[in-house]
Amino acid sequence: MEKVDNQGPQKQAERMRRLTETAKDTTMGKVLRQFWHPIALSKSVAPGTAKRVRLLSEDLTLYRGESGTVHLVGARCAHRGTLLHTGWIEGDQVRCMYHGWKYDGNGQCTERPAERAGTEGHVRIPAYPVREYCGVIFTYMGEGAAPDFDLPRRMFCEQEGVFLLQRKEIWPCNWLQVAENSLDAVHVSFAHQMGKVGAFGQAIPAEVPEVSYEETSAGICQTAVRKLGDKNQVRVSDWTFPYGNTVIIPNVNPNDPWMEVTNWMVPIDDEHTIRISLRAVPSTSQEADDALKRYFDECDDYNSTDYHDELFAGHYPDDPLVRLTSAQDYVALIGQGTIADRASECLGASDRGISMFRKILWREMEAVETGKPPKQWKRLEKPPQFMDYTKKTA
Repeated sequence: MEKVDNQGPQKQAERMRRLTETAKDTTMGKVLRQFWHPIALSKSVAPGTAKRVRLLSEDLTLYRGESGTVHLVGARCAHRGTLLHTGWIEGDQVRCMYHGWKYDGNGQCTERPAERAGTEGHVRIPAYPVREYCGVIFTYMGEGAAPDFDLPRRMFCEQEGVFLLQRKEIWPCNWLQVAENSLDAVHVSFAHQMGKVGAFGQAIPAEVPEVSYEETSAGICQTAVRKLGDKNQVRVSDWTFPYGNTVIIPNVNPNDPWMEVTNWMVPIDDEHTIRISLRAVPSTSQEADDALKRYFDECDDYNSTDYHDELFAGHYPDDPLVRLTSAQDYVALIGQGTIADRASECLGASDRGISMFRKILWREMEAVETGKPPKQWKRLEKPPQFMDYTKKTA
């Protein structure tokens, strides 16, 4: 059980609140800016288009040049503050619709039509490096050179014969409670049996698991052991710091191969989170691939937020997997409030993964505050065996 802070409820509440902050002038915001973050799906930005996005409490412009290259710059023109995504794309640059000021992908102003030529060199807006990976756009918003794009990679997604599917939802809550949910294997036995029992609830026994956690080079290894007849079902999560969780889940149809899924719980700001999922499924046949794609296309526009009142009234979607599991998690997490009141919690032994996560966060925050080197997180060289069935021992 997590130790009770003896500094008093007010100081404990303040300590917990600091974990939820995302702005660049906060300690947690600085910790988060040490990593690559997924920000959008590749398919959401067509060549020659721009969109407004928000990440880590900062407003930005995401655009894809006519060449197909993606860029991420500040949200507003340096001139009079108009939003740049309302302008248009010329080559690999974006032009403001108000007075025509133009910027390249590095944030450098390259043209001010109504001003003397050659004076644009001193004008610059924020810009961040981007990387596309398996249909997901990532960015690095920290200081200095970006780290190698290694931690977010998933080896199974890079293999031949694997069918990739991407999905995104935006939820009105802080990123931390979504991340903590991924380190809570016990909730599967309850939340995913709620309303209706879909493919996930049928494949993972409802029995409460024995859980264990170990810090790794990449994050935390979470192991949940459930009884299944004369065997134990051992389900492992490769949880990657600061919020990525890779597990395997059942497919839509019971006879289809299970899929490896990575869920990233990305902080938009202190009160909103992007849930980006990358699923990798072994390709068995063109027919099976087409059927799965049709199903995911049907689920593409589903966002639990749009059904808030229905869900909290107990009306869950009639769906075997994606919409149902999303809705079940949504009710549990949004039910905690926009930012969960952690100072009023009563954690138990089954919450040791959450306790470990918070201790790691406080350790990394202390490193930032004291100028010590943070942990050099590295992707696991050998991914774990995500699911195993072993004979129970007496």
